[in-house]
Amino acid sequence: MLWSLLAVTVVTAAVLYVLYRWLIPAAVRSSGWLTLLWHVVILERLLNIMTGSTRPQRMLKAVQKNATKGDPESVISAIDYYCRHREWAMNVGDEKGLILDSVLTEVNPGTALELGTYCGYSTIRIARLLSPGSKLITVEFNPDFAAVARQIIAYAGLQDKVTLVEGPSGDLIPKMKERFGIKSFDFVFLDHWKDRYVPDTKLLEDCGLLRKGTVLLADNVICPGAPEYLKYVKNSAHYESRYYKSNLEYTTVEDGLEKSVFLG
Repeated sequence: MLWSLLAVTVVTAAVLYVLYRWLIPAAVRSSGWLTLLWHVVILERLLNIMTGSTRPQRMLKAVQKNATKGDPESVISAIDYYCRHREWAMNVGDEKGLILDSVLTEVNPGTALELGTYCGYSTIRIARLLSPGSKLITVEFNPDFAAVARQIIAYAGLQDKVTLVEGPSGDLIPKMKERFGIKSFDFVFLDHWKDRYVPDTKLLEDCGLLRKGTVLLADNVICPGAPEYLKYVKNSAHYESRYYKSNLEYTTVEDGLEKSVFLG
């Protein structure tokens, strides 16, 4: 029975891959929602069944096999190669990652907050560029993602630069000052649930965690999209906003980052 189920799963996966790779028109493959449906709903679940592992666990194995321990650039490259050539994943990715690098270098934050750690890819991109003595707090709701992220961050040799906190962002943001001695953040990277972008931004404001000049950088504002967040920061007198056009990680689908400077 088990072998029969496995055979059906393998054949189904092969048929779906052939359809997606060769028979479905490029115009359909460039659709954001169809791309996410394929990678997140169909392919990921099939691979989970076939391998008995999760996507984050497979990414961790790819890092351990192909990256040099203690070398953040090597870890980033290993993840990018795996996600572009083997299995897509919802990291900020190599293209948008360069925008993240540029904005971060410009800001040179002493305190940084990341909402949405996932497997630690963007955490590593941020942490490797921080000046000595800077603090990075990254928040992840999913404990399984957090467990993998800790291992990947440690493999990159950046565990001493990063504080990873598990739990709902809405519960943790009000505790930042007391728990970590943070007065305010110089840089905030939003890359968690898109429907939390606006509530968490308002919460950061209400808790006094944004100072005049704090830079917020939000990922995936086009795909899967964060229309309420864009409406909020673009229409608020408290922000000066700019859109950076790019592509959804490891695809040709349009996506981008929204950089918003808090004006006080």
